[in-house]
Amino acid sequence: MRNKVLLYLLLSVAVVITGCKAPMKKAVAPPYDKPLLPGQSALRKITNPAEIPDFTLACFDVDGLKVAVERSLNYLSKPSSKGFFPVSGIDHQMAVDSLKEFSALLDSGMNGTDLNAAIRDKFDVYTSVGCDDEGTVLFTGYFTPIFEGSLEPSDDFKYPLYKQPDNLVKDANGVVFGRKMADGSIIPYPSRAVIEDAMMLRGKELVWLKDPLEAYIAHIQGSAKIRLPDGNLFTVGYVAHNGYEYRSMSQAMVNDGKISGSQLSLTGIIDYFKKHPDEISYYTRLNPRYIFFGEQKGEPRGSLNEPVTPMRSIATDKSIFPRGCLTFVSTTLPRKEAGDVVMRPFTGFMLDQDTGGAIRAPGRCDVYIGVGDTAGKLAGQTYQEGRLYYLFLKQ
Repeated sequence: MRNKVLLYLLLSVAVVITGCKAPMKKAVAPPYDKPLLPGQSALRKITNPAEIPDFTLACFDVDGLKVAVERSLNYLSKPSSKGFFPVSGIDHQMAVDSLKEFSALLDSGMNGTDLNAAIRDKFDVYTSVGCDDEGTVLFTGYFTPIFEGSLEPSDDFKYPLYKQPDNLVKDANGVVFGRKMADGSIIPYPSRAVIEDAMMLRGKELVWLKDPLEAYIAHIQGSAKIRLPDGNLFTVGYVAHNGYEYRSMSQAMVNDGKISGSQLSLTGIIDYFKKHPDEISYYTRLNPRYIFFGEQKGEPRGSLNEPVTPMRSIATDKSIFPRGCLTFVSTTLPRKEAGDVVMRPFTGFMLDQDTGGAIRAPGRCDVYIGVGDTAGKLAGQTYQEGRLYYLFLKQ
């Protein structure tokens, strides 16, 4: 779907960070965006069996997992996927063989302790080195919002999402070079503020929304479902961006005294702008990155151009992690119970099927929560430390 930026970047400031242990305050947040050292791999093979996590609980919950595995295998069956391997010591055939073996284990009907034992017997386990070379990873969440919209502009629908402009130059991997001029030269593409002020994308409108903040949230998430006046859903997804790095507006809002740290949630930000709609443009323009969209058929797709599966797909830095591969997540995630959102320890198998545009390090991972308001509330409260593992068939 997109090289999307993370929801937490819309929301994040210094907050209470918790892992799978009891919550604890940290005076200074760890450097989650710390890049790898030159020549360093993002993955480290675990050689001490005592350090391999227990998969048992996750082996009792395999709903949706088979579908997610098949989507990764479909991606890896494409010749173009071979161009992204090897990475972090993993080659393309290892990735394919590992997913096929894991799929066979799922088909066997085993679960719980039996499946856990089989996985430990057949697979090597690698850990992300994390932000501190000790495996610490920050987990955040993203989702697909549903907004009201129209394929035609009107007094109600006047905030467009745009298609990719014809003069945007990028390579096959989505790296943006800039804007091609009439003389053939390439210059940096304009920022969000310039694009909006000059109305330079007129004629490239894809769909119109009711609210400028909803349009911005679609940019943040990289995809959205638009409910048209006839009731049909029109899905849009990331196609490209204008080449700028993402910048969050939330810290500026806190620094300016617009909201407090305790109000820092997607709901809190929306509530603020409902009361102060004249300030939306100022704060959204602090982020120079601009997203271009295209229509998507069916379910929202990740950067592998395969559908993402709620609670089974993650987004990572694809320059350092192997695409489409099987992972195991151990962290704390929000859940909705009896109408309330509560934080619970979580372990589960997921597939690395998407790209986080703001993720540039092994200490970051974004979990796809799902579609709609409930998913949005859960995604907005996902900001937890944990561990990220990758599993590959023993050679």
